[in-house]
Amino acid sequence: MNNGDRSVVVEELVKRFGDFTAVDHISLEARRGEIFGFLGPNGAGKSTTIRMLCGLLRPTSGHARVAGYDVARQAELVRQRIGYMSQRFSLYNDLRVIENLRFFAGMYTVAADVLPQRIDWALTMAGLKGRESALTASLPVGWKQRLALGCAVLHQPPIIFLDEPTSGVDPISRRNFWELIQEMASQDVTVFVTTHYMDEAEYCNRLVLIYRGRIVAAGTPTELKQRHMKGELLLAECEPLGLALEALQKAPGVMDAAVFGNALHLVVPEAAAAVATLGAYLGERGIIAKRLEPIRPSLEDVFVSLTTGNAGNAANGEHEELAKEH
Repeated sequence: MNNGDRSVVVEELVKRFGDFTAVDHISLEARRGEIFGFLGPNGAGKSTTIRMLCGLLRPTSGHARVAGYDVARQAELVRQRIGYMSQRFSLYNDLRVIENLRFFAGMYTVAADVLPQRIDWALTMAGLKGRESALTASLPVGWKQRLALGCAVLHQPPIIFLDEPTSGVDPISRRNFWELIQEMASQDVTVFVTTHYMDEAEYCNRLVLIYRGRIVAAGTPTELKQRHMKGELLLAECEPLGLALEALQKAPGVMDAAVFGNALHLVVPEAAAAVATLGAYLGERGIIAKRLEPIRPSLEDVFVSLTTGNAGNAANGEHEELAKEH
């Protein structure tokens, strides 16, 4: 990959708070025009990492460059070249829509000759044309998030960091928000996005999974599903569910069993063979198997597989190579 295409370069980045290591020697690269997903559960280290990359938090050790600038030594230059949207709603609720846009345009020093065009773009993108005078506090959450995105990119930065941008947003608004992200990426903007919604990872070109401060896997969504599942996957709908989980965790040939909604996902060596035997196994224990069928793994299945047992530790050794491939 050409060095000029590398928008974000992270090498062995560490952040400690006293004795607690929030980010533990992570390495990754994001390139120009891609949607780069940074996924993991709450508390995994995603927000701490993104704050370091935005020049808002100084690393304990390691190196990171954003838009060609060192985040520790050139933090102000980094901030001038990025857009940042935090997981908490970052606008001023007591200001009107147009006032928020003008305020952030001033913060980002948007040139006066392009300001009307940029504000018009942001209003159109957020679906707020005709509502310029509305109090921001009165807007539905989905509209607030689109407005916040518009404010973050008024100055047309080449890189935008989105920290859990759809947290608390309804599914339709989440889908609309991701359409906006894809549109920006198509215009060569690098979008670095953190989320704990595993289904959103399918929208990313590449991604890493972080768990307890360490990267446990990296690659495209398809690569992760092909590479990191330990076997084949079964969907099991059983009654009672808790008793079925306990029984299946001890069943011969079941490598892993976890609750997904109102069903179980089972990792087995061969799905077809397991379907033939597990129904009888459950019946012998007074458990009704209403449905047993092979399914394709999701990224959530991959993440569960990687973070149970010793799988996560095994994956840590390969994270740097995987994060830099392609």
